Amino acid sequence: MRKINVFDTTLRDGEQSAGVNLNFEEKLEIAKQLERLGVDVMEAGFPASSQGDFRSVQAIANTVKGSSVTGLARSVTNDIDVAWEALKNSAEPRIHVFLATSPIHMTYKLRMTPDEVVRTAVESVKYAKAKFPQVQWSAEDASRSELPFLATIIEAVIDAGATVINLPDTVGYTTPHEIGNMFRYLTENVPNIDRAILSTHNHDDLGMAVANSLAAIQNGAGQVECTMNGIGERAGNASLEEIAVALNIRKDHYQADTGLTLKEIKRSSSLVSKLTGMIVPSNKAVVGANAFAHESGIHQDGVLKNKETYEIFTPELVGVSSNRMVLGKHSGRHAFKEKIVELGFNGTEDQLQTIFKAFKDLADKKKDVTEDDLFALMTEATVGEAVAHYELEALQVNYGTNNIPTATITLNVPSEGTIQEAATGSGSVEAIYNTLERMIDGPVILEDYRIQSINGGRDALAEVFVKIQYDGVESTGRGTAHDVLEASAKAYIHAINRTINRRAYNAERMKQLNA
Repeated sequence: MRKINVFDTTLRDGEQSAGVNLNFEEKLEIAKQLERLGVDVMEAGFPASSQGDFRSVQAIANTVKGSSVTGLARSVTNDIDVAWEALKNSAEPRIHVFLATSPIHMTYKLRMTPDEVVRTAVESVKYAKAKFPQVQWSAEDASRSELPFLATIIEAVIDAGATVINLPDTVGYTTPHEIGNMFRYLTENVPNIDRAILSTHNHDDLGMAVANSLAAIQNGAGQVECTMNGIGERAGNASLEEIAVALNIRKDHYQADTGLTLKEIKRSSSLVSKLTGMIVPSNKAVVGANAFAHESGIHQDGVLKNKETYEIFTPELVGVSSNRMVLGKHSGRHAFKEKIVELGFNGTEDQLQTIFKAFKDLADKKKDVTEDDLFALMTEATVGEAVAHYELEALQVNYGTNNIPTATITLNVPSEGTIQEAATGSGSVEAIYNTLERMIDGPVILEDYRIQSINGGRDALAEVFVKIQYDGVESTGRGTAHDVLEASAKAYIHAINRTINRRAYNAERMKQLNA
């Protein structure tokens, strides 16, 4: 049984999804969960792209020890130097260097001849190898590159010190048959290929990213690059959970497995969905809400008689619990702590107390508290803003079919104390947002508003995601509460706090640079 290394790029390629902008705390929380999942390599970001990315990559490299942490770099010495500073204290310093190899990219983007591309690739790999024990080199747009040229450049970069060779389908153009041919060709025509691991990285523009990844594995790939929930640029990347479960369930066919802790899949998926604001479709394979739902009477009858009639793997395999959580309003702090530690909590005592209080408040309002509810409360408490410039203290909304909706809000502002304001709107949410805009310094444009329930039932927790433009900066926010209007207010305030913190961080960086 071959071991396939899992290279997770949720924090780099995944974060490049339109509208996604994770902050420092959110990236670190996702990294910790990916470590629990057991990914072999996590690409924490692109250190040279910004000070924020550098800081996040460095913190993740210093924190995560159970997975190899890597950062992306162009084939230039400055990128490699910055990546080394961010990654040098990691458990296994690793860099991911890339250069385009397709005719269209070399001609129009790089404006380089094939010989110049080979020379640049070799020089950058040699430079990186002098610092990093593990150097991954990627042939950007490999699927549209000429195979003889790929063989030439791959042989050269392996001689220069590359230990992993990645062959991306950068624009999601190839097919399973074609990618299989590419991997077979290179395995047979690169003399030193045994000195490196072949990796596959596929985008989903034509809906074939997972199929292409599996085809590459069948034809020699020893590493697969993917993201949680398949997020990423344009149509996204190959879905980690789909590849992992496919290899596990069809070991008889693929003769390969990942070694991931599969029961952490659902939790990883939920965390990424909450923090990015990208909702997982109900019909999504493996992690969708309907993945184990049976509507048809024939299917229901079959499952009741024998689950294997219509379920090829159990919900428990990927961490979907079919049992209700036993904690309730009479549960003590000790039992509560044991449960959230089981769910992955590793925060401070203050955070524990905050979650426990929120749990008690919820248990008074809600008959059954589920693991999904608790996970939502835990995420909100542990992945907040470093500084809360505005805090919701009280919210009252007056609404009637014959009355104009009016919201009255009290905010706690550490720099000013308590402030209160009221405003009307055409609906309750608009009244809340009109009120909050009056209380915030400067105009706010609401670009997106989404709401969903954490789980089913009348007493379900509400989760709201918003995207705003404030002070010329686009930012996202989320809020969770038993009441949908309270969740809406929290999401808006969270987005405002994120923008102010980002502005303060950038101002501090400019001050340091000018000093």
